[in-house]
Formats: sequence, C-alpha cells, structure tokens
Amino acid sequence: MNEMIRTKTSRLITAGVVLLLLLGYCALAGLSLFLPFFLLFYSFHLMLFKRATGQRILHLSLLLALIVFAATAMTEYSRFSPYYIPVSAVAMLTILLFNDLQLAFSMSFITSAVVTLTVGAGVDFMLTFFVGGLVSAYAIKDARTRGTLLRAGVIIGVVQVAGFLLFHPALSSAAYGHEIKPLFINGLVSALVVLGALKIFEYLFGELTNFSLLELSDSINQPLLKRLAFEAPGTYHHSLILSNLAGAAADAIGANVLLVRVGAYYHDIGKLEKPHYFTENQMMADNKHDDLEPSMSRLVILNHIKEGVSIAEAHGLNEKIIDFIRQHHGTSLIHFFYQRALTGSGGAEVNEENYRYPGPKPQTRETAIMMLADAVEGATRSLDEHTQPKIDEVVRRIVNNKFIDGQLDECALTLREIDIISKTFTKVLSAMYHVRVKYPDAAQK
Repeated sequence: MNEMIRTKTSRLITAGVVLLLLLGYCALAGLSLFLPFFLLFYSFHLMLFKRATGQRILHLSLLLALIVFAATAMTEYSRFSPYYIPVSAVAMLTILLFNDLQLAFSMSFITSAVVTLTVGAGVDFMLTFFVGGLVSAYAIKDARTRGTLLRAGVIIGVVQVAGFLLFHPALSSAAYGHEIKPLFINGLVSALVVLGALKIFEYLFGELTNFSLLELSDSINQPLLKRLAFEAPGTYHHSLILSNLAGAAADAIGANVLLVRVGAYYHDIGKLEKPHYFTENQMMADNKHDDLEPSMSRLVILNHIKEGVSIAEAHGLNEKIIDFIRQHHGTSLIHFFYQRALTGSGGAEVNEENYRYPGPKPQTRETAIMMLADAVEGATRSLDEHTQPKIDEVVRRIVNNKFIDGQLDECALTLREIDIISKTFTKVLSAMYHVRVKYPDAAQK
C-alpha cells in the first residue's frame, strides 16, 4: 500500500515538473514573440506621437526606406551575407542629424525589426543589430570629429560580435567566416556610410550637425567672418565675447553649446552694411546718430536685422543660424532712441511699437540665451566700476526686464534655468573684468 502511494506521489511530482517546464517554455516562447511586437509598437508610438514632427517623420521614413532597399538588394541580387547590412547607420544618422537619443533608440529598434522581416531572419538577428544601434547612438552623441565615427565603427563591430556569440555560444569554425567576420566589418561599413552620406542628408533635411557647425566657426576660411573682422572689427570682437558668454550659459543648462557659439558669430552680420552707425565700430570718431533724427536712427538700427537675414540667405546659411539673426533682439524696445524721440517730440505722442524690433521672440533655449547675453554684455561694458556686485546687479536687472517684457514667453526656458543663466553670466563677466595689478613704470622705479 505504501509502495503504491509513493509511486503515485512520484508520478504526480514528475507530472508537475513536466507541466511547469512546459508552461515555462510556453511563456518564454510567448515572450519572445510578444516582446518584439510590443517594443515595435512602443517605438512607433514614441516616434510618431512624442518625439517627431510631421516633417521629421518623413525624413526618418526616407532613412528607413533606404535601409530596406539596401537589405532587399543585398539579399536578392548579391551573394553578400545579410550581416553586412549597415543597420546601425540609421541610428547614427538619426543622432547626428536630430540630436535626440530617444528618437535614435526608436529608429534603432524599428530599423532592426524591419530589416529582420525583410531578410527573413530570426529574433537573434534583430536583437544583435538593435544593441549595435543603441551603442552606435551613444558612441557618437555630440561627436565633433570624423575620427569619433571611425572609433564608433570599431565599437559597433565588437558589440555586434559579442551579441551574436551570446545567442550562439557553440559555433562551428565555418561560422566565423559567415557571421563573425561580417558582423565586425559591418560596424566599419556603417561608419563609412555615415561619413559619406551625412552631408547629403544635412542638405536634404535642412539640419545642422556638429561637423557643419565647426566648419561655420572657422574664421580663417569663412568669408562672412573674415569680412566682419576687417570691415566691422568692433562687432567681430563683440561676437567673440558673446560666443564665450552665451556658450558658458548654454553649457550650464545643457543646451546646444556649439550651436549657440556659432549663432553668436553670425548674429550681427547685418551690421556689415553700415558698420560705423554702431558704437562698437566708431572708435574715436563722432557718433553718426548725433546728426540724425531718432526716427532715422531707428530705421538704421532695425535694418541690421533685415540686412543680416538677406546676407545669411545669400551665403546659404542654415535656417537655424538665421534664427539667431532674427530672434536675438526679439521684440525688445530700442530704449535709447525711444527716449530721444520722447524728449524731442515736444509733448506729441510717440508710438512705442515703432521703436520695437520686428521679432519674432526667441523660439528656442539657444536663441533666448543669445538675446540675454547680448543685452547683458552691452550693459556691463558701459559700467564705470566692474565689481562682482555691480555686474550681478546689472545682470539680474536686464534678465528680469526681458522676462517682464515677455521676451521669454515663447521659448522653453524654465525659471530655474534662467537663474542658472544669470549666475553664469555674472561669473564669466566678473572673470572678464577682473581687477589687474598695476605695475610701476620705469620713471617710478
């Protein structure tokens, strides 16, 4: 009797173990089928509804269509292994063109999933290239040199090989030539594709990468910056100071530092048309506005925005740089000439709107930083005493006035970021105007 009970118990335990194993295998199989579709749906949702505008979706769709075309051509019309398909190139182009890691994450998964379906491969193929795409996006984020792309290509190759070995720990010697070698070379191929195609996609999509920004900041080879240095040296020097000031503030709040610095170089190129009507270029000469009516001076000052946009468009500058020209004064009031107009009006009404810049107000954090830096730099330069308390007082007053005037209403700056920007301005300007030790001259010695 006891023997029969033990036998039945043993059978029940065995059946339970088998059932648990079967349920576990079913759950694992279901997860392996469900998870990719869930991630694919989430990635599409993230890309379509949270991270991308309509125009950007078209651009990303073009990248996706091109990689699918390449995958189809390689599998149908060549003998190359599908492991040579440069899937990671899409994630690399996304992060370089749009500077958005979450968008690059979505594109990495979508691309690897679609290419996997195109070539008829398995989940291991998809996950290998998905991880490679993620690593590629992180590896070249904020890249400023071509060498960074090539190093990223090597890293991608190594990661993809490691991912493949994780899924296939027991490989035959033939697999090293059919899978391992192509996966490593794939990383370098992806980097070379990005190097060759980046400029084309920049032009097609109207985007600016760090590589183009660095080219625009080259004052030795950029015609506009050379003109500014020779024809309006005061404005050029002002732009250099502004570049450092605004760049430090952008770095403090995590904005695009390189874009801000380059925007500072070009924001006042409209002054090239009449450089001597602006105080920084007058040197020891008389102020030309002394002989002009306030209404005429207003037209000259306002015109440097319009002229700057015209010059920038004639030289083919990107819209993101032109935005700095349009928005660096917002719709601010030209106080000096407005007050002169009030004083000389003899009691007649003076329309304040006629003495405001045309705008628009800053639309991004970067152009808002530029506007604040431009106003603060001019105000502190006119101080008689450049002590830190005086500089801090002026900075706070200028920034508060811009905020009260509604100039920051259309950008994404938070109150906390505005406070950080103010503190950074004070720190940089205090260092710039620090007190120097006076050395005795020869006669005193």
